[in-house]
Amino acid sequence: MSRGKKLDLFIGAQIDEGWNEVSTRKTSIKKEVLTPQKHQLFFSKEKRRGKVVTLVGEFSLEKNSAEELLKKLKKKLGCGGAFKDGFMEFQGELKEKLRPLLVDEGFCFKPKH
Repeated sequence: MSRGKKLDLFIGAQIDEGWNEVSTRKTSIKKEVLTPQKHQLFFSKEKRRGKVVTLVGEFSLEKNSAEELLKKLKKKLGCGGAFKDGFMEFQGELKEKLRPLLVDEGFCFKPKH
């Protein structure tokens, strides 16, 4: 190939109207706000970057009240956490400590959780 000449290569697929965007995360937005007694919460444990994260949910609360509850629980437990997609995430394995605190707030759990 000599200098000054360009290669005319087209690599890739043509995206027409037949293609759809694939979403990787399913989120459901619930507009119904439930009282704490009507919640049916459950625990889930995940490993993220080698650390254990405790998930509890799904909460049907207003965002402000959920953030206030999260802040109060994090302070009592002495850990970090976040509220994402209706679930509260806590750093560490805290199921045994977290359950009585949520019961005191009036929340109910699914059987065997």
